Amino acid sequence: MPIEFNAFGRTKPLVLIAGPCVIESEEHVHYMAQAIRRAVGEFVFKASFDKANRTSGDAYRGPGLREGLRILAGVKAEGFPILTDIHEPAQAEPAAEVADILQIPAFLCRQTDLLLAAGRTGRIVNIKKGQFVAPHDIHRAAEKVASTGNPQVLLTERGSSFGYNNLVVDMRGLQIMRDAGWPVVFDATHSVQLPGGAGAASGGQPQFIGPLARAAVAAGVDGVFVEVHDRPERALSDGPNALRLELLGDFWRSLTAIDAVVKAGAGSTAS
Repeated sequence: MPIEFNAFGRTKPLVLIAGPCVIESEEHVHYMAQAIRRAVGEFVFKASFDKANRTSGDAYRGPGLREGLRILAGVKAEGFPILTDIHEPAQAEPAAEVADILQIPAFLCRQTDLLLAAGRTGRIVNIKKGQFVAPHDIHRAAEKVASTGNPQVLLTERGSSFGYNNLVVDMRGLQIMRDAGWPVVFDATHSVQLPGGAGAASGGQPQFIGPLARAAVAAGVDGVFVEVHDRPERALSDGPNALRLELLGDFWRSLTAIDAVVKAGAGSTAS
């Protein structure tokens, strides 16, 4: 079933966006989609057909636009909503034929032509807040998308640069972005990334995925984004900061329990 923009909101259940960083094979994405559904129920499946911003030019990028979208279309045919990244304006229309949500990578969040092309498709657009952008400035990227007549914009926090090869999450930013009028998603796995921290690749601190995600849900986010892999040590991209598949069920149950408490408290305050 496709996901609608109104699934994200202060009175709606927490939305999960989950999947491997990149399409490793057709068999693997189908396996992961089914395994994640068994663990958590309904969710948005994410995987990239191309990782255009890898640390090293020799790193695996994915199967490319045409083959990647063919594979994702097969996953969509099994009833999964789809999110995938686009990196160039020309990718927006073909990706929108398959994906319910087009994602703008953090490094590209100020690229006006890319944002406008994504907005014109009419799909939900998820903008990753760049590590270099303040929470009170990212609404300008959302406004570029909305200027196309498409107000279906999500803003995703994925950490801010903190010195070299490190990120930090300012939980105040989640409310600041939400107060600008857009639903907010917390990226629990890229927030624990150590960019370039493994030399020719990024490192990560997956032990902090749970604590940061719980804090973000307690702060009132509308969704959680998490990269999941059955064998992170063998993942072809971002394995060091991925959540191990076998941990996902308990992870998600803890977040939905916190979300229920937050929403119950908000309801009692409103009344």
